[in-house]
Amino acid sequence: MRRFLTSFLLLMAATSGQAEAPHLATLQKIAQTATISLGHRESSVPFSYYDGRRQVVGYSHDVMLRVVDDLQAELKLPALAVKLVPVTSQNRIPLLQNGAVDMECGSTTHNMDRARQAAFSVSIFLTSSRLLTSKRSGVAELTDLGGRRVLVTAGTTSERQLLLHIQDTGLRTEVLRAKDHGEAFAMLQAGKADAFLMDDAVLYGLRAKADRPDDWAVVGRPMPAEVYACMLRKDDDAFKAAVDRSLTRLMRSGEVLKIYRRWFQSPIPPKGLNLNWPPPDALLELYRSPTDKPLG
Repeated sequence: MRRFLTSFLLLMAATSGQAEAPHLATLQKIAQTATISLGHRESSVPFSYYDGRRQVVGYSHDVMLRVVDDLQAELKLPALAVKLVPVTSQNRIPLLQNGAVDMECGSTTHNMDRARQAAFSVSIFLTSSRLLTSKRSGVAELTDLGGRRVLVTAGTTSERQLLLHIQDTGLRTEVLRAKDHGEAFAMLQAGKADAFLMDDAVLYGLRAKADRPDDWAVVGRPMPAEVYACMLRKDDDAFKAAVDRSLTRLMRSGEVLKIYRRWFQSPIPPKGLNLNWPPPDALLELYRSPTDKPLG
C-alpha cells in the first residue's frame, strides 16, 4: 500500500509539472521556437499604436524591442522572430496567462490587484490620470462633470479610480466605457461625452493625433501617480530576471532617454506633431533607480 501511495504521488507530481511547464519555461520556449510573442496596443499613443502604415510603433514598443535584442544575445540565437499580438485592456491578462503572449509592454499599470494575476518587470514609465476635453466644454476639474458624461477605457485603472472617486464624493456623472483609447477619443470628438479620463501621457498622444489638436486640452489635477511596466506570466523567475536585466541596463545607461526624446520631444507619426513634454523629475529618478515595486 505504501509503495502504491508513493508511486501515485510521484505520478501526480510529474503530471502537475507537465501541465505547468509551458507557462513556467518562457526562455526555454523562446529558445526552442526562436520566436517571441509580444502583446501590443493598437491606439495607445505614444506608447504602443499603429502608425499611418499600420506598423506598430511607440515608446513602450521600442523598449520592448530592446529587450528582445538582449534576449536573443543572451540565448545565443542567430535570429529571433517577433510575433506581434494586438491586445486590449480587457484581454491582455488572459492572453498572457494562456500563452498567446509572452510579454506585453504598452500602457499597462502595475498595481497590487494586477500583481495577483501577472508578474511585472521593473517600471518603464510614471503617469497620472487627467481629463481630455474640448476647450469649449467648460470642464476644468472632475467636479465640473456633475450632470454630464465622462468616458473611460474599460478595464483600465483610470476607470477604477473614477468609480472610487464617485463613491467617495457622490459626484453625479454618467460614465461611458470604450473598448480602447482610440474609440474613446472618437466618441469624445463626436460629442458623445464631455471629457475622457485617462493617463495624461496617453491623452497628450491622442490630442496630437486629432485633426485640430489646438481644440483640445488636458485639464484637471492629476490623480495619484501610477507606474507602467512590462507584464509577464507569474512564477517564471528566470524570464522576469532576464527582462529586468535588460531594462535596468537600458535605463541606467541613459539609452532609455533617447527613446523618450524620440516619442515625447520629437515629431511622431502619423502627423509629425511634437508632444513637447520633457521628462518629469520623478521619471528621471525612476530611470536612475529601477524598481519593480508598484505605487498602489
